Amino acid sequence: MARTKLNNSTKVSIKPLMGYVLVEPSSAETKTSSGIILPESAQEKPAQGKVVACGDEMVFENGKVMKCPVNVGDKVVYKKWGGDEIKVDGKELKLVKFDDLMAILEG
Repeated sequence: MARTKLNNSTKVSIKPLMGYVLVEPSSAETKTSSGIILPESAQEKPAQGKVVACGDEMVFENGKVMKCPVNVGDKVVYKKWGGDEIKVDGKELKLVKFDDLMAILEG
């Protein structure tokens, strides 16, 4: 099982199963662009984050194989309601299906 490093400090022993990636979500915006501070209840959870672990390739019933479309360290955008939230060592993470990934953020 792979040891995954989160935020340069915490190490987690978790490896997603085939067809999934483990994502550390970005933190929610606490302030609007005009400077208004948002209460926690009004903060929208972002649908993006950093890939911290990749599962094995997905094998379909027809024998076709889908490799993980991202690499560890990539910043990705996933479907807003995609993935399942889990807590590991007090950190919120998301297990996201390959199909729920929408883009890789560059730069």
